[in-house]
Amino acid sequence: MNDGRWRKAGGTLVRVISVWAVSTLTMLALAGILPDFRLQADDGDTVTRTAFTAAWGAGAFGLLSALVWPVLVRALLIVPALVLGALVFFLNGSLLLIALRLIPDGRGDANPETAVVVAAVMSAVASAVSTALAVRDDDAYRRRLSRLADRRRRRSGMPRNADGERGGPPGIVFVQLDGVGHDVLEQAAAAGVMPTVAGLLADEAGHRLTPWRTDWSSQTGASQLGILHGSNFDVPAFRWFEKETGTVMVSSRPASALELQRRAIARTHDGGLLTVDGASRGNLFSGGAEELALVLSMAARLGKGRGSRAGYFAYFSDPANAVRTALSFVAEVVREIGQSVRARVRKESPRVKRGGLYPFIRAFATVVERDVVVAAVIGDMFAGRTAVYADLVAYDEVAHHSGPHSRDAEKVLKRLDRSLGLMLKIADRTPRAYRIVLLSDHGQSPGETFAGRYGLTLKDLVRAGCGLPVPRRAQRTRSASEARDAVRIALHRPVVGEQEAQHPAKPSDPVVLASGNLGLLSFPDIEGRASREQLDRRYPALLGTLAAHPGIGFLLVRSQKHGSVVLGRGGAEIPVAELRDGDGPIAAFGPGAADAVRRTDGFPHVADVMVNSMYDPESGRVHAFEEQIGSHGGLGGEQSRPFLLWPRTLTDPLDAVAADTPRDATPDAPAGVPAPGPAGSVAPAGPAGPVVGAEAVHRVLARWLRELSGPQVPLRQEGFTGTDPVDEPFPDEPPADRPVGGPHGPVGSGSPGSRSGEGAEGPVHALRPPPPVPDNGDTVPGARG
Repeated sequence: MNDGRWRKAGGTLVRVISVWAVSTLTMLALAGILPDFRLQADDGDTVTRTAFTAAWGAGAFGLLSALVWPVLVRALLIVPALVLGALVFFLNGSLLLIALRLIPDGRGDANPETAVVVAAVMSAVASAVSTALAVRDDDAYRRRLSRLADRRRRRSGMPRNADGERGGPPGIVFVQLDGVGHDVLEQAAAAGVMPTVAGLLADEAGHRLTPWRTDWSSQTGASQLGILHGSNFDVPAFRWFEKETGTVMVSSRPASALELQRRAIARTHDGGLLTVDGASRGNLFSGGAEELALVLSMAARLGKGRGSRAGYFAYFSDPANAVRTALSFVAEVVREIGQSVRARVRKESPRVKRGGLYPFIRAFATVVERDVVVAAVIGDMFAGRTAVYADLVAYDEVAHHSGPHSRDAEKVLKRLDRSLGLMLKIADRTPRAYRIVLLSDHGQSPGETFAGRYGLTLKDLVRAGCGLPVPRRAQRTRSASEARDAVRIALHRPVVGEQEAQHPAKPSDPVVLASGNLGLLSFPDIEGRASREQLDRRYPALLGTLAAHPGIGFLLVRSQKHGSVVLGRGGAEIPVAELRDGDGPIAAFGPGAADAVRRTDGFPHVADVMVNSMYDPESGRVHAFEEQIGSHGGLGGEQSRPFLLWPRTLTDPLDAVAADTPRDATPDAPAGVPAPGPAGSVAPAGPAGPVVGAEAVHRVLARWLRELSGPQVPLRQEGFTGTDPVDEPFPDEPPADRPVGGPHGPVGSGSPGSRSGEGAEGPVHALRPPPPVPDNGDTVPGARG
């Protein structure tokens, strides 16, 4: 026992002395290079005296960094998060100046600007040396993990196995790769771009890759709200206009995100996926977690907002982290400028403007947010938390401006793969076992912008159809993304759409909003949802102009005579109740399009006119109504096909959804309501389809959490015969019945690999008449935005 303690103390002392010695040499080298950095008296000193001065200064700086730095960063959590990242350099420089003042006889001196540089270099070198020594000393590394595990066990009562290994039920980490579609991930793994993901797929006992299908609104606001809180009801787009308050709701605006979270909790009567010992990192919504970092919905609350920024403290409390991230930030800015110049020189097409602040916004998403979120997740795993959900937005931001299949986006995938590899390595050393689940909230579809292709924006086209003045020069529709808005929040600046929310359009003018390739038209002076007849009387040419435009796929509008209808080119008009996949204006949009349109049509805040851009199935291209050449938000192509990459030890997602959802349920109706077919007929029951909708994904993840927290005994539901674990291809043709995946409900039991056309109670019998469907009055009241 005593020998072990002495070895431990001796190893620690060796590391401290080594770091001190290297820091001393670094300070001497910098004193010889930088003219404004001095370690000698004015009349000179001996080599020995100079070395002693450097050692004194390096030691004082190290002590101040260890003792004072964490206190300073903790006190500065009230500072905007992005400002804190820059302020750390000046604080670090100030600590160095104090350390130099502590040198006897005033031999240490430096200009403030030089002190910042010296402090940054010394912090980086000290961190590199300390990390290298820790990596080489496996015993020290294991001792640190053991201390973390023991501390966690003492707090939570987690048992340790008799053999001293990790005990208690496994935890689970959900890592969301924002915007990475199923096909993109599959291709990146096959091409060696993401070797970590490829390794997971190659291991027969490892992970499986399964696609799932988004709702019509294929964007993070709708998907993540459904995944984390179990309901994305009444979220028709990334931004939409609410007539009763004259407010533009923006998914990435903190006040709107908080309100959406409140509505979802009121609808489900459930705090969220992460309410039990959970952590939410880098998300739009909290998921009910107490541990928060970079959560936008919490930035709107005074107490919780500061708690959400505490994730920065955990990262920047080490000054070396600030230095490393800052250097990577600068490198990313330079990289983006170089890639943008190369695209212009080569005249690549399609292309959007990438100047202004965009290089800094991209660097924030691909460096700062990634580093902070990954560090927070690793801290959660060391702490042994039960459930962690983290969002990495780097790919989504770059793909918007460079394209989802571009070299720029591919390089981001490589760096994300390295971060995933780090998490997997850490999972082998944590105090409890972890299951790692990768998923995405949507994909991205490529294509030239609507304005770039046709020379006018959707707003210009709408105003022309209304007979209103149109600017001679087409103005760009400002692009928005989670990363861009996160930067503005970090700087305490309003996000895109907030100005519209504060200053709505004149009652006589239409409000035109864009969400990728989905457009929303609202007429504020028409009470309630405007009808086709009202619009035809006021603007006779509007709907015909929009429906006939080659850049528009279809429109959704309410008719007083026929109910809601879908309009397309050539005078096509189909009532929503009679929509079929592969037929009419939605023919090109693939399986699930009819259900997605029907579900959105039932939202209280669906726009007066919903506009989906055209989609070319051969090229996979759409036309975004924003300045994005990789877009998502509507129907068409890869944007609606995200993925789940899950451990094979967990229940198959299709089995989980099939066991959970009554076979006669539909995504847009309460559980137990059969799927209406043409003319109100009921679609026959058939084999289970793919996982449909973010709410269905929530139920799958919640089931996995229950499986890991409960007895680790596989349960096989009677009636499930089981199949070989073969990856499910995404269907080319619509299933015989409507896809499984409706609102949340009690989750039945199932087992890995089991799949059948029979329900939990046996075969599916004749359907009974459906219960009444709730009307718009069932929506949650309350303040908007």
